[in-house]
Amino acid sequence: MSLKEKERLIADIDTALDDVRPHLAVDGGNVEVVDVTDDMMVRIKWLGNCDGCSMSAMTMRAGIERTIKDKIPGIKGVEAVNGTAV
Repeated sequence: MSLKEKERLIADIDTALDDVRPHLAVDGGNVEVVDVTDDMMVRIKWLGNCDGCSMSAMTMRAGIERTIKDKIPGIKGVEAVNGTAV
């Protein structure tokens, strides 16, 4: 994918994450989109209290990954670049 396509995709993912962010903010956390790989894996970074949280695996699958996949066809999965391994 071209750089422009990647930038647009990251912006779309970031917009999709706006649905999840209020739930993260309640506990002092947030999430940032770091990259989208050529094989359509989204890489995120946990911010604030989400970094290292014991609930991050559940939040990743039930909230973040589901939200992104529901709103953006073609996304294969989501992985964190920091925090608790999921």
